[in-house]
Amino acid sequence: MNLTPFLRSIVEQDLCAVVICNLEHEIIYMNPAAAARYAKRGGAGLVGKSLFNCHSEQANEMIKKVVAWFAESADHNRIYTFYNEKENKDVYMVALRDETGNLIGYYEKHEYRNRETEEMYHFT
Repeated sequence: MNLTPFLRSIVEQDLCAVVICNLEHEIIYMNPAAAARYAKRGGAGLVGKSLFNCHSEQANEMIKKVVAWFAESADHNRIYTFYNEKENKDVYMVALRDETGNLIGYYEKHEYRNRETEEMYHFT
């Protein structure tokens, strides 16, 4: 079974920004939430560009260290990187691996701490 369309739909429907990078630190994909979130920086036009253009030198060094850590072991797959107080969310870097466990890239995962305010099963 080909999971590709299912996985793509999961990422595209996510309300959190998802920016996927290859091991050359190029942005290879942004979901619609990411394109909207980073619109002032170029939005979807950032695809194909270096992630390093979007961060400080200090942040870029940490990104390199995290990717090196991911490469050390197939067990190194997620690391906490930041708490955004304004948006009440935790931010992680997550390793992306192929079916054999080889590191192929990474992405940033946002986990909001705010309780959902929408009514359960509210069909609109």
